[in-house]
Amino acid sequence: MVSVTFKVNGADVVMHAMEGDNLLAAAQRANVAIDAPCSGNGACGKCKVKLVSGELDSPQTRHISDEEYAQGWRLSCVSKLVSDVTVEVPDIASAYRSRMRVADISSEKELAIFNQTKAGIEEAGIEFKNNLSAVNVTMDAPTADDTMPDNERLAWKLEEVTGAEKVTISFAALKKLARVLRESDFSVRCVIETEGDRVNVLDVLPADDAAPVAGLVVDLGTTSVAAILVNMEDGSILAKASTGNGQIRYGADVINRIIESGREGGSERLQKAVIEESLRPLIQEMCAAAKISPKRVYRMCLAGNTTMNHLLLGLYAEPVRMDPYIPSFFLCDDVPVQALHLGLHPEAKLILAPNIGSYVGGDITAGAFASMLWNKEELSLFIDLGTNGELVFGNNEFMMSCACSAGPAFEGGDISCGMRATDGAIDSCTIDRETMEPSFTTIGDTKHPVGICGSGIIDIIAELFRAGIINGKGKFSREGRRIRHDENGMGSYVIAFKEDTGAVRDVSINEVDIDNFIRAKGAIFSATMTMLNSMGMDPSVLGHVYVAGGIGSGINMKNAVTIGMLPDIPLEMFSYIGNSSLSGAYAMLTSSQSREKVDELARSMTYLELSTEPGYMDSFVAACFLPHTDAALFPSVEV
Repeated sequence: MVSVTFKVNGADVVMHAMEGDNLLAAAQRANVAIDAPCSGNGACGKCKVKLVSGELDSPQTRHISDEEYAQGWRLSCVSKLVSDVTVEVPDIASAYRSRMRVADISSEKELAIFNQTKAGIEEAGIEFKNNLSAVNVTMDAPTADDTMPDNERLAWKLEEVTGAEKVTISFAALKKLARVLRESDFSVRCVIETEGDRVNVLDVLPADDAAPVAGLVVDLGTTSVAAILVNMEDGSILAKASTGNGQIRYGADVINRIIESGREGGSERLQKAVIEESLRPLIQEMCAAAKISPKRVYRMCLAGNTTMNHLLLGLYAEPVRMDPYIPSFFLCDDVPVQALHLGLHPEAKLILAPNIGSYVGGDITAGAFASMLWNKEELSLFIDLGTNGELVFGNNEFMMSCACSAGPAFEGGDISCGMRATDGAIDSCTIDRETMEPSFTTIGDTKHPVGICGSGIIDIIAELFRAGIINGKGKFSREGRRIRHDENGMGSYVIAFKEDTGAVRDVSINEVDIDNFIRAKGAIFSATMTMLNSMGMDPSVLGHVYVAGGIGSGINMKNAVTIGMLPDIPLEMFSYIGNSSLSGAYAMLTSSQSREKVDELARSMTYLELSTEPGYMDSFVAACFLPHTDAALFPSVEV
């Protein structure tokens, strides 16, 4: 037995493990967040820690330079415990929890987009009205001559006030009924759920209790989680918050998460991670801001991809990733929230936005609804860019969808200096064509960059290509002080020298990084082309492209076209529509008509399985070039 001390943000986390145990696995057991996008298979090189004292059996990998290794940096996934050890976990490894840039509605821009989306839904004739409400009633107190039991007394009064033919009282309300009636002199406020001519009492409160009837909306992403607390009676936003998905230390993508869930205790670990590290803290934070108890949240709607839905509910997820890719459900009955131990009202129900395929989930059905393309005559494309790439194409006559294996590149995975959108990440960049010198911005306006996030990678590759520094294959074709070649001849471009930043390595992008990103952007464009080709169409038919998701907020659309990720249509036809998954889930929660429409869209939407689609691989290979092997598809891009 050895002692392991993790130094995390100035605090020590101490645990005991067996000699020979894997360091990354030990960190996961200790609930220490070490970023491991590849789930610890040694491929990404992101799980670096610094050895402070003790000994590790840790080989030097290609991800750690001689200088870094000499300074104590080790890759935790290949490190075995030899003795008592102390390691420092870099702040960037846990920053996803508190400082990740998430497409929520915290900024004025995102809130304005959210409100525009809501207005557009209302213009389509959909009413923002649901079946939760609060009603005040006053009854006569019982006497020796009036011995009617409390539940019947309340039911009779509610039938009189609401016109309901049948009133039922939930067990949670019944347990507190006698006490609340007598403490409030038989004048109470009831939170009710109305279904046709039936009313179900969810809660009984004192008549002077003015707390709102609250509902919870959650966008459960693979990388990040965004949530809002709303007043179910008027739809107003009570609080909002976002964080990282606590499951992320088990892998950046859904495949690695599913693999982890199949290991002994894996399903429980993943469910616990997202509930205890993400959802419950968000709920507590928002309820504190709104000055209400979580017990006053009576309904919840969550939009997430198919895998996230399974892992949240603790369902066996292995069939989702195995041919023929069959999930446990597409549409699911409401789930009792109490089973998830989120601390909400005991009668609260969870509405899940419906899935339509193994890799197109409720986040896309909710997002496609919020995009409103289903209500327009023009043919439109909806693209959600995050850890995965999902697309919907259609109009008011038909809709089809697909998902592409873009990999984690858009979140900085598979990129040597890539990182998620947290403080210190380069998020935009320009490069002078003559001097080849860069100008860039970082998230948080930090003095020195730490790495590059997705939007920054798009800009850098576009600028390198536009300046002729790299060719269509992503290979370096110019020389200069920022262009370097290793012993194998691989080229790289340095955005920030370590001498200027005080870091242990340069912030740079190399030919392998560029190739990985070209494959990711190629997956997006080839998915677009495959859907269009399946209908006998080409990009010229597109009237609009709606871009959603975390990376979408920072994308330079012109640069995305330049590298061949988005179709070459007039830039005014592109719109960033914010966190459409959150907007759609909000509509489902607060509008019964919206929920019915989303369910209808899910049932009617065609799901295209790209892996079995003839011509997809040819289209993908053709798209793995800047901007494309068919230059005619990108007439506005100078090649």
